[in-house]
Amino acid sequence: MGSRILTDQKQARELGRLRTGWSVPNPDPKKRPRPVKSKTWVLSSHAEHYVAAAAEAWGGKVERWQPQGNGAPQFRVITEAEQIDALLPPGDPLSQNNEMWNKGGCMRRCNGQTELISRQPCLCMREFGEDWYLLRQDTYKKDKVCAATSRLSVVLEDMPDVGVWRAETHSFYAANEMAGTVDMVLSGTGGEGVVPVTLRIEPRTRVAGGQTKHFPVVVVEVRGERHRSRDGPGQDLAGGDDPSGSRAVAAIEAPRPDYLARAEGALTVDDVQDVYRDAHAAGHLNDELVAALSKRAEELKTETPTSGTAAEPEPDEDGVYDGEILEDTEPSGDWPAVAQAGSGARA
Repeated sequence: MGSRILTDQKQARELGRLRTGWSVPNPDPKKRPRPVKSKTWVLSSHAEHYVAAAAEAWGGKVERWQPQGNGAPQFRVITEAEQIDALLPPGDPLSQNNEMWNKGGCMRRCNGQTELISRQPCLCMREFGEDWYLLRQDTYKKDKVCAATSRLSVVLEDMPDVGVWRAETHSFYAANEMAGTVDMVLSGTGGEGVVPVTLRIEPRTRVAGGQTKHFPVVVVEVRGERHRSRDGPGQDLAGGDDPSGSRAVAAIEAPRPDYLARAEGALTVDDVQDVYRDAHAAGHLNDELVAALSKRAEELKTETPTSGTAAEPEPDEDGVYDGEILEDTEPSGDWPAVAQAGSGARA
């Protein structure tokens, strides 16, 4: 690989946007366009062939579209899909701030404590109190209070080219749930590799102040191997030897057990041997672990009485006795070092 400019921020090219609605002209020309909430995903891009591929994958009709403001004309498709499979790219794919925009651009961008443009404490909280976010429900106050803005970058496996699509939502409730899911993913993977997910538009209902409100929430759901599409550029990004992306998912669903803690809590050499078998089956054995298990087995060998009568087994609360399950084959490798330590330990 060639050299890079160390001070530059590396990021994938944005191919388009994932949206949960659109806007229509207001009958009153003095008022802003009216938002329309969509039950299905809306994809937009400057490249027509990207949108055409989305229409082929998830239904809908490609159309020319003019964004609000003075942006360049684009293409969009209102799909028939309430959920779309995607990949979370390496690094932190989620950006969140409380933001307030007008025709002049972003007026406020706050992390919940500090308004980053003016470098002052949170302005919305100071003006409207801790429940300031509820004021977004009043249309006439949207220019006076921030919105919880979440931008999630994902790779769409069924799309041409390599790059990311931005899913943006201004839902206070989606912001909390989305951050929780992404942070769980990052804690399991360390931001390494890609993680297969499903983006869903989930209808929600909230009853407050005697009023019932219906609204959509963007949900990020981690997929298992059985849901993974095997077509598209996502297969190459996930790794040729692991097209399902299962390694990244396994890091979240099944973290590495603490074998040393299990060995320390073992009461017999057989228990230590069980720890060895589990570590071997999971591919977690290394020289350090084998040495530690052998040492623990030797300790138990000296602690275990060589005479006397073993206690009779007792049934559990359901009347079931513990059984011993024997593997058909013994694992290879350093197993004799642990097994030898256990010789003579049984009465």
